[in-house]
Amino acid sequence: MTAAFPFQPAATTAKKRRVAIICSHGGLDEVYPAFILANAARMSDIEALIFFTFYGLDAITDSKVDHLHVNMAGNASSPIPTMLAGLPGMDALSGKMMRKKMKKMDIPPAREMIQILDEAGCELYACQLAMEMMGIEKTELLPQVRDVITAGDFYDLSEGAQIIFT
Repeated sequence: MTAAFPFQPAATTAKKRRVAIICSHGGLDEVYPAFILANAARMSDIEALIFFTFYGLDAITDSKVDHLHVNMAGNASSPIPTMLAGLPGMDALSGKMMRKKMKKMDIPPAREMIQILDEAGCELYACQLAMEMMGIEKTELLPQVRDVITAGDFYDLSEGAQIIFT
């Protein structure tokens, strides 16, 4: 009869921490929360994936990623009155101003953030239904996007992860 050493630690199967972030908005100020959360997760050795759906697809669409706007109309925190914020060109101007401030703060532009996230091991996925609805082809996406998946696939991939909706 063999006895186990009485003070031997029990075998642990520590689960790896994971986050799954849903990015459904395409404004410059709306995609960066997903980017920042995913980057912070990877820097903390937490597995991360981002699921881009609806207008969030703009952040991973090659022709749009460099031209994301900031919609000031209807934004309760906007310093610009709604009547002025709704004028043509204000969202592009706001985006330009935000990009200038981000550059001054040494925050990488959206395309570069996608590359940084990919190189850090963050998994990037596009929503199949939203792509079909908006007429976007897989060839239009940035090369860092791993795949086009369904909402069901997203749940399978994010099993055990904290799901964050930005």
